[in-house]
Amino acid sequence: MAPVEFFEAPAKYFRWAIRQKPAIFWALVIGTMGPVMAFTVPPIRTYLGDGPRPQIPLTYPIPKGPRKIPQGYDD
Repeated sequence: MAPVEFFEAPAKYFRWAIRQKPAIFWALVIGTMGPVMAFTVPPIRTYLGDGPRPQIPLTYPIPKGPRKIPQGYDD
């Protein structure tokens, strides 16, 4: 059976690829799951109670009060 182009007949291409090139077939299957999951997973996560993550701090917190100078380390 000769190689089939995907856009000519997608179903025929999948039948050919699953037998002749299974890596390409499964790459297409997994690749199409990505956009589908991008729209289905976030609503399911919020429904199950997984809220928004706390924001990552962008600065280092400055300690309050005077700075303690270490003793006993002088040259």
